[in-house]
Amino acid sequence: MSAVTALIAEDEAPQRAALLDMLAEAWPELEVVAACDDGIAALAAVAEHRPRVAFLDIRMPGVGGLDVARAAVSAGALVVFTTAYDEHAIAAFEAGAVDYLLKPVEPVRLGQAVKRLRERLRHAPPADLQALVEDLEARLRPRGARLIRWISASVGDSVRMIGIEEVLFFQARDKYVRVVTVDGEAVIRTPLKELLAGLDPDAFWQVHRGAVVRVSAIDRVRRNELGKYRLRLRDCDETLPVSPAFLHRFRGM
Repeated sequence: MSAVTALIAEDEAPQRAALLDMLAEAWPELEVVAACDDGIAALAAVAEHRPRVAFLDIRMPGVGGLDVARAAVSAGALVVFTTAYDEHAIAAFEAGAVDYLLKPVEPVRLGQAVKRLRERLRHAPPADLQALVEDLEARLRPRGARLIRWISASVGDSVRMIGIEEVLFFQARDKYVRVVTVDGEAVIRTPLKELLAGLDPDAFWQVHRGAVVRVSAIDRVRRNELGKYRLRLRDCDETLPVSPAFLHRFRGM
């Protein structure tokens, strides 16, 4: 029987090292195939290794644990979230669809999670996390937080107000971000990571470390002769690269 493989995604090095040590004690036969310090690396590891189990920090820089969870479950993994945050997030797990660990993780609690995972690996298929993830996103959104409606962007020597519904995509370039619309483009200095926090996740998808696209503007995804994926948009001659870590978004399209 092949070893159970696992992915760990935790942006704090001491917490990551502690979890690795405790897992070696609680589940010696577990094979940790990747220990990542951010969500983008975790998505790439899911695509490469297709682990059976994933221990994911809910909040990480850039891509968070919820996006990684979607990819992991699509690849057949069972997910355990780790969180330092309060009981409103924990409430979403009470039905037992997945497990959670409060940070700092305690060995006894990890042992309970390992026992549950082993049982599910033996007797049950991976759970569908979609409803749970949507609930968590709603619960974790800061109270009173507002989604971006307008972008104040530079066009030459002037400033243009761009409605968020006009934006086809955002693309990071050096020290600024391109804002591309049907009518042209402008630039802003807001980091892409900060922009993502204010965008509707159902309306805008990150498709690459440096690109975020409006979902309704997507026409198709194609693989070129080199095996690289490019995204074609409606009403735009440009194409955008798609990282393997984000290809799970386009399954079924």
